[in-house]
Amino acid sequence: MEKSVNIRNKRASHEYYLVQEITAGIMLTGTEIKSIRDGTASIADAYCSFTGVELFVRNMHIAEYTMGTHYNHEPKRDRKLLLTSRELKKLAVKVKERGFTIIPVLLFINETGLAKLNIALARGKHAYDKRESLK
Repeated sequence: MEKSVNIRNKRASHEYYLVQEITAGIMLTGTEIKSIRDGTASIADAYCSFTGVELFVRNMHIAEYTMGTHYNHEPKRDRKLLLTSRELKKLAVKVKERGFTIIPVLLFINETGLAKLNIALARGKHAYDKRESLK
């Protein structure tokens, strides 16, 4: 039995109001998926942005695979998210509204062994909102 991998963005619910969550696939290389299965990834500083009509996750850190050769990946490269065109259009319309952003909330390996990323449409909190949620 393989251990489950759940990498959370703990700051997300503190910094943002999470309006809507969507599960997306990620395009990864071989050493990246092996490194995620080892649990050596971080989505704390990551965010999502559009390049043309495609959605990319930026600043997500996946540590280099220890057993990798010279074909190892770059730790903070942009990774394409796999969503349907309908979902991408809905997100693009919402992001153009004032105050909305897309942030990754959870990185996990599903039951078929594929890496998935839960992303959330989020609105930033003010300082007084953060104090209220801490109480």
